[in-house]
Amino acid sequence: MPGIIGKKIGMTSVFTPEGKNVPCTVIEAGPCVVTQIKTVEKDGYNALQLGFGEKKEKNTSKAERKHFEKANTPPKRWLVEFRNNAINVDDYRLGQIITLADMEGKITVNDFVDVVGTSKGKGFQGVMKRHNFSGVGGATHGQHNRLRAPGSMGASSFPSRVFPGQRMAGRTGGERVKMQNLVVLQVLADKNLLLVKGSVPGAIGSFLIVEY
Repeated sequence: MPGIIGKKIGMTSVFTPEGKNVPCTVIEAGPCVVTQIKTVEKDGYNALQLGFGEKKEKNTSKAERKHFEKANTPPKRWLVEFRNNAINVDDYRLGQIITLADMEGKITVNDFVDVVGTSKGKGFQGVMKRHNFSGVGGATHGQHNRLRAPGSMGASSFPSRVFPGQRMAGRTGGERVKMQNLVVLQVLADKNLLLVKGSVPGAIGSFLIVEY
């Protein structure tokens, strides 16, 4: 299994054996349920679809309910397909529960993992917040109310337009972000908790994918 689905619990800090206080993020990794198995013969590639998080049946479509009934599991809120031709699908079965304890030997302390999530949405923002612009001029020199302005955006008479891709104000956040090479500080398999160094995208309670 090349990964597991989780949920962001929050941030805290832990002390290393050397006595250094390190900030970290607590992730509830699993338990997940195998909701679909894909094979090379049937689908052209090997993959496992995992489900995580409870979902009310009244908010589940009939097609989704039938899909979960095949795996003999209640509706799940999040579904993720882990595609890897190296996966031996014969080792898994529909409805199988995968926990962090099953990852023993694959996710250990001081290992590196990648965490995928959706960053916090910040709405429409200016260039200083969105692109770290420094503003026009300084606080004096007659700038008046132009301190946070983007400044000149294009050429003069030619081409008399703003080039596509120019960094300007706009909607910020709410995008898929992958944080790579985060160090695993602790693995609490009995509680399905994973502590990784640093921050991960998303708000508390948001959905995450842990890849290793």
